[in-house]
Amino acid sequence: MEAVVVIDMLEDFVTGALKCERADRIIPNIKKLVETSRKKTIPIIYSSDAHLPTDFELKKWGKHAMKGTRGAEVISQLKPAKEDIVLEKRAYSGFFETGLDSVLRNLKVDTLILTGLHTNMCVRHTAADAFFQRLQTSNSTRRYRGIYRKRLQRRLKLFEKRLQRRNHRDRQDN
Repeated sequence: MEAVVVIDMLEDFVTGALKCERADRIIPNIKKLVETSRKKTIPIIYSSDAHLPTDFELKKWGKHAMKGTRGAEVISQLKPAKEDIVLEKRAYSGFFETGLDSVLRNLKVDTLILTGLHTNMCVRHTAADAFFQRLQTSNSTRRYRGIYRKRLQRRLKLFEKRLQRRNHRDRQDN
């Protein structure tokens, strides 16, 4: 079973403190993905920063997506529906201390469709942790963006090659 994980499509990353200049380009693609997935009853999970003043990440990036502020809210174009699952995170990975792994196990999910911001940080770390949870991932550059475009493109090519090798090995093992 698949699940869509929408990562950090928050006010502070789209229009605020850590704005990604290219975020507006992926919003229509994510919206379409979410709407189509809902029609197919594919679970939608929002994995969103909700930082506390003591979080280590703030030393590197400054205050952003602080719990309870407008900056930590999902943008209006992608607001979660009543049936969606919303998980707060305080580190890059959507798995780190969020309960995402148990949610996915309870839903019997084996494949994640990852989407959102920022590819070089939160999407990347969530994808890596999905790998360690033995989950398949589906990725598309039309559904996520990062801060550093050229570095992002190089890393995506490398990441896709690694996923293809892993998926090939997993099929041989079965």
